[in-house]
Amino acid sequence: MEPNSKDSHPYVGMWVTEDGYIRHELLPNGRYDEARGNRQSAYQGSYTVTDNYIEYVDDTGFTADGEFIDGVLYHAGMVLYREE
Repeated sequence: MEPNSKDSHPYVGMWVTEDGYIRHELLPNGRYDEARGNRQSAYQGSYTVTDNYIEYVDDTGFTADGEFIDGVLYHAGMVLYREE
C-alpha cells in the first residue's frame, strides 16, 4: 500500500532513533527522506507498506525492510520511534 495522504496511513511522519541520529521521514506520497547526524537527505527513495511491514528502495536501488510493532519501527538493526 502506498500512502497518498497523512490521513490515509498511520505510519506517515517522522521516525527517529532514541539518540536522534537517524531520522526517517515517511512522506505521504510513498517517498522517504533519511537524515543521519548533520547530513540531511543522506538517503532518499520510495517505500511501500503492507500491514505492519515496510519495504524501502533507495534511489540507487538499495533495498531494506522493517516492521512496525506496537508503535515502534524496527529497521536494519535500528529502533525508531515516532517523533511527537
